[in-house]
Amino acid sequence: MNEHSRIFDYIDFRLKKFPQSNMLCGRENGQWKHYSTLEVKELVNKLSAGLLKLGVSGNDMEIEHQDKIALISKNRPEWLMLDMACQQIGVALCPIYPTTNVKELEFIFNDAAVKHVFVSGADILDKVLAVKNKVPSLQNIYSFDEFPGSIYWEEIIKDITAEELVLMETIKDGIKAEHCATIIYTSGTTGTPKGVMLSHRNIVSNVVNSVISFPFTDNPSGRALSFLPLNHIFERMVSYIYISSGVCIYYAQSLDTIADDLKEVKPTLFATVPRLLEKTYEKIMAKGAELTGIKKRLFYWSVSLATVYDNIKPQSIWYKVQLAIANKLIFSKWREALGGNIDFIVTGGAACQVRLIRIFTAAKIPIYEGYGPTENSPVISVNRRVKGGTKFGSVGPVIEGQQVKLEADGEICVKGPSVMMGYYKRPDLTAETIIDGWLHTGDIGVFEDEKFLKITDRKKELFKTSGGKYVAPQPIENKMKESPFVEQMMVVGAEQKFVGALIVPSMQNLKDWMQHKGIPFTTAEDAVQNPKVLDLYKDLINSFNQSFNHVEQVKKFELLPYEWTIDSGELTPTLKLKRKVIMEKYKNAVERIYS
Repeated sequence: MNEHSRIFDYIDFRLKKFPQSNMLCGRENGQWKHYSTLEVKELVNKLSAGLLKLGVSGNDMEIEHQDKIALISKNRPEWLMLDMACQQIGVALCPIYPTTNVKELEFIFNDAAVKHVFVSGADILDKVLAVKNKVPSLQNIYSFDEFPGSIYWEEIIKDITAEELVLMETIKDGIKAEHCATIIYTSGTTGTPKGVMLSHRNIVSNVVNSVISFPFTDNPSGRALSFLPLNHIFERMVSYIYISSGVCIYYAQSLDTIADDLKEVKPTLFATVPRLLEKTYEKIMAKGAELTGIKKRLFYWSVSLATVYDNIKPQSIWYKVQLAIANKLIFSKWREALGGNIDFIVTGGAACQVRLIRIFTAAKIPIYEGYGPTENSPVISVNRRVKGGTKFGSVGPVIEGQQVKLEADGEICVKGPSVMMGYYKRPDLTAETIIDGWLHTGDIGVFEDEKFLKITDRKKELFKTSGGKYVAPQPIENKMKESPFVEQMMVVGAEQKFVGALIVPSMQNLKDWMQHKGIPFTTAEDAVQNPKVLDLYKDLINSFNQSFNHVEQVKKFELLPYEWTIDSGELTPTLKLKRKVIMEKYKNAVERIYS
């Protein structure tokens, strides 16, 4: 692919190079429905022509004048088809998280003056119907499923004539690499959503540079399972990599069905976020805990071997022999649970516990951690599939075509073809964020061994204690979450004398521990008040505190009975903590820490 192409050019490229019967595959009525490369191309073209008939277009291709279409849907083949169909006629697609609340939805629709909305699922349709009357620009609601209250999407592609397709091709030929392809509203952990404008060149350059750097090799027999939300640029950009390298994409039905989908699809790769890896690992460990006798001893022996796996220091022959045994007897079952076919997994979106990367990689399930914000389309760096290209605990070397510099305070700044066009209608914010072509990420980092970028914290999340000392919460939280008893955790202490923490226990493990100690378990609320349970957590915290300097040590904590979720509002859609929301919601608990 040449450097100056548009995203939708990958469809023709794919058709020439890898015409397949299963380019995109989704579940329909319990069965897999396959779309061939040719079908995808034809549907995308018809959809482009149908959208033109509805009266939407790129007009003069100035961002303000490009028509906007919103897409709120779980991952499915139609998602990328609509994406490409909009791009071909210069319409800016605004993908929105299915979990976005009604207030934010109304803000985004009005900010972008959205003309049409595409949805999947009745719950999403209800949200859109709730705000429809408050959005003057909104004309129609289309659905990928047949529902009352919306128009079935296939109506748009009915009776498309040859002339209409010719007109569409003419418009398509006029789309340039520098035109805006999409506006992605980032919910962020603070404030109103900001619309990140990304051009074709931004995204295509990131695809090309990631493919060369990682490297991604062409793999027409490859299968990817897609479950991270496509409206997140990470999964979307990775999907374009799959399309360009011949990999077939299978869409998981939901986060709850991943285990079954993995067994059925037997993917060779997938992209994920750390929280889902943590959950997978917890499930594996829970199964291991149920074993008895020699099997149980073998299981724990294998895991402890894997925790000291090192990809840089040479391991002894004896270690290699032991690990080979563990791989044959224990880890082979882990690989089977993931479909038995995984070449590698890519993770991003938040810091991943190093211990998990070590263990999975030792178990021949290599995990490569990468990093980058939406504003950079997104990848800045990624660990490589080449000798000496990976360092656990880092987010890898900077990819080709990007320059990175660290400011005096450690802030990571990036320059290159993937840096966004700016924030939609917010020249003020754009000017604060992009200075002389350098995108200021708001992340703090260091270079290890002069080449591996390591994120040490979010600039926004750093806080000062009342003694004037800076504390970075993430490393403390990640370390303590290594305990099987800590499900989630948030470090607090801004402007306070010492560092405290809100901790959500891993309820199942706590229950088992209480049972083992003969302590009756009634409810989660009672358990977190139990003096013996509190002692357990005091001891845990004290042992972890040894890893941190005096200022960073957690002196007091509160246990909370319920897990934080997207639905209950404490997590962003990429499963990051919404610190402000948690501080507000658990104000009383925080006050008790400092009373």
